[in-house]
Amino acid sequence: MAAPSGPVPGRRRSELGEALRACRNAFIGVGIMSCMINLLYLNGSLFMLEVYDRVLPSRSVPTLVGLIILAGGLYIAQGILDVIRARVLVRIGTSLDEAVGHRVFESVVRVPLVAGGNNDGLQPLRDLDNVRSFLSGMGPSALFDLPWLPLYLAVCFAFHTMIGVTALIGAIILIIITLLTEVLARGPMRDAITLSMRRNDLAAASRRNAEVVVAMGMTGHHTRRWGKINDEYLADNRRSSDVTGGLGSIAKVARMMLQSAVLGVGAYLVIHQEATAGIIIAGSILSARALAPVDLAIAHWKSFTAARQSWHRLSKLLAALPPQQELIRLQPPTQRLVAENISIVPPGTQKVVISDVSFSLDAGHGLGIIGPSGSGKSSLARALVGVWQPARGKVRLDAAAIDQWEPDILGRHIGYLPQDVELFAGSIGQNISRFDPDAKSDDIIDAAKDAGVHGLIVGMTNGYDTQIGERGSVLSAGQAQRIALARALYGKPFLIVLDEPNSNLDAEGDEALTRAIRSARDRGAVVVVIAHRPVAIEGVDLLLVVKDGRAQAFGPKETVLGQVMQKAQPAPPPNPIKIVAEGGVAKS
Repeated sequence: MAAPSGPVPGRRRSELGEALRACRNAFIGVGIMSCMINLLYLNGSLFMLEVYDRVLPSRSVPTLVGLIILAGGLYIAQGILDVIRARVLVRIGTSLDEAVGHRVFESVVRVPLVAGGNNDGLQPLRDLDNVRSFLSGMGPSALFDLPWLPLYLAVCFAFHTMIGVTALIGAIILIIITLLTEVLARGPMRDAITLSMRRNDLAAASRRNAEVVVAMGMTGHHTRRWGKINDEYLADNRRSSDVTGGLGSIAKVARMMLQSAVLGVGAYLVIHQEATAGIIIAGSILSARALAPVDLAIAHWKSFTAARQSWHRLSKLLAALPPQQELIRLQPPTQRLVAENISIVPPGTQKVVISDVSFSLDAGHGLGIIGPSGSGKSSLARALVGVWQPARGKVRLDAAAIDQWEPDILGRHIGYLPQDVELFAGSIGQNISRFDPDAKSDDIIDAAKDAGVHGLIVGMTNGYDTQIGERGSVLSAGQAQRIALARALYGKPFLIVLDEPNSNLDAEGDEALTRAIRSARDRGAVVVVIAHRPVAIEGVDLLLVVKDGRAQAFGPKETVLGQVMQKAQPAPPPNPIKIVAEGGVAKS
């Protein structure tokens, strides 16, 4: 996996921007439809103008019928265009999701490996949902309609200058309200999203550790912690809603007052014979229509602000985690694993947990790694399989550094059993085959037999088709660990790294583990086992002792174990020296 690099200004466009640019023809179509829709919005005011100024004075029923037919046809056309525009915007949102959705999911998976796990892991997916929902809603329609406000104001000025000035004053008031909404709602919205992420993190952690939380009486403490964060979240959310809702109500009232003001101005003009009765009604309708997009924009400002913040977060994330480059596909490794002076710094920290560790393992070798807790053994395992990149040094398979492989291709040659076993909702067979849709039944069964778990699986009601539930909830810890071992052995990978593989195993499971390690070595695999219990390293021939992040000893297992045992034996106390004092009394 190549280490992510930050965006280089001026060299790379936003992936989200590129995805939207791919929809530019659709946006052009939406713009054209918005033009036609806004022109058709003049239909209602012109119809009222003609009815009051032409039909009523002439009492012409044929004219009225003709106007009704014409206005009805235009209304139908407007409705059709409005429906089409809404459907196109929904498809633009869907297209954006389809274009970057897989990248966002990949980033969700990769973020903990490069930045640590101190974040809401699912927030990028929620951000994508926010952007898609906004694009598919009424917000963009308001934005497309806003540029037509000058047209309606121009028509109002054409009716009479005073009507135009009245409408212009109303437009300025609503624009000021819009700007206030942006300024006052931005901070509370940002804080609410941050608190929402913290709240979700705590809830997810409590759910994962439900047994510990309940058994040790921590439910009340966690509930109070969650409640405190939730109260802060609700307060910020309430402030942002109060701003948008309050200013939205003010905007609505201002628009209604403006409409009445235009009627009053029109009536004044009619009294002084400067306008006709039709202009009163038409001017009122037009002024209301001119300000409707502003009113709609304020009503949807909260979703617009949320979508904009989501857009910025997604853009930063995708820029920090660029797509994996397509690399030359190397031949499968068959000869050796080499660690060259590797030093490891866990993602999101500055602490070096492994410093300058080197060793070389040829095909068929088995290495046991032992050492006290916190010595960096699991960190070393993560570097060997490529999920963490060494801060210094290289891990090589057959002389090629592992970052020269694409992760999905490299994964076919690696079997990994982490310390914390995690299975996925699905069948046992799917979990063993790593959810490969092209997996062959024989390969799945071979992996299960290699792990010594075939008999256990076929003894279940549905055998390999048994559904294990979310996180493997229907299995015991030992069963889950043995199935995870079969997953690590699936496809007969060249490098197999097992981190505490027998932590939940009984004596039968320990024996199956030893057989699996020896069988993998016999076929030419390199096996690395991290262990605290001596039984886990029975199947290896080499041993590495790690302490405080540094290699203390490396070599044949018996030799290294002898050195370790010798160092562990306490030094004998010094022999007392007897001194004969005067008077024949012995003193020591």
